[in-house]
Amino acid sequence: MNGRTTLGLDSARDAILLTPKSEPNANFPLLVFLHGAGQSAEQMLDDYLGTAPEEAGVAVLAPNSRDSSWDAIRGGFGPDVKFLNRALEVVFEKLPIDAKRVVIGGFSDGASYAISLGLMNGDLFKGIMACSPGFVIEGPAVGKPRFFISHGKRDRILPIDQCGRRIARDLKANAYEVTLKEFDGGHEIPADVLGEGFRWLNSL
Repeated sequence: MNGRTTLGLDSARDAILLTPKSEPNANFPLLVFLHGAGQSAEQMLDDYLGTAPEEAGVAVLAPNSRDSSWDAIRGGFGPDVKFLNRALEVVFEKLPIDAKRVVIGGFSDGASYAISLGLMNGDLFKGIMACSPGFVIEGPAVGKPRFFISHGKRDRILPIDQCGRRIARDLKANAYEVTLKEFDGGHEIPADVLGEGFRWLNSL
């Protein structure tokens, strides 16, 4: 199978699976990509990721948060994690996934959530691809996932010094392998930065 499908887990705020064309018997890298506050999975795929996953040969799971943003941003991990677990179960049943290249990522609040959830589930997520993250929610760390963090030097929503650079510095201090990609821009994901992120993912 290839193309774009909804998983049928929720009538209002579902999860979307994007499957690229593949060679016979190929195992897909998988990127779980989380939208920002007030955004949607559809926006992430259409306005941010575009054709990059297909070009990189990476399957993408884009879930919608249960509310306007991710639960732990406002309180604690709960319904969003349960929904994500269900979505992942469906994906693993549908597709042959390369377990060494399962990555969680996101943009803005989705990036903050991805880092936080990824650190606590490093046995599953071998990498974390965070685009313009703001902060990290504390929790028990498992494993040593690798990080690709991108951040605009002119980001006025989540300033790079207080956010991307600080997060990268703290992760490195705790012996995580971190690639920090700074770019001359604002709160966004430029196409060339996105391409570099997918190359990093495929190199895991």
